[in-house]
Amino acid sequence: MCLAVPGLVRERTGDELLVDMQGNVLKVSAVLIPDIAVGDWVLVHAGFALTQLDEQEARQTWDYLNEALGD
Repeated sequence: MCLAVPGLVRERTGDELLVDMQGNVLKVSAVLIPDIAVGDWVLVHAGFALTQLDEQEARQTWDYLNEALGD
C-alpha cells in the first residue's frame, strides 16, 4: 500500500522544497507542480509533491491519519 501525506511548504530553492509534515521536515521535489510557493500545502509521495491542497483538506487528512493510527 502506498500513502501520500500532506505537508506545508516552508522553503523553496529551485525545484527543491522543504516540507513540514507535522514537525517532520523533508526535502521534496517540486518538478511535478512548478507553481508551488512557500506557505502552500502539498500532497507528498515518494519524495515528490504531487498536487496542491487547500489547508482545510490537508488538516482534515491529518485528522483521518491520526485517528487511524490511534493518536
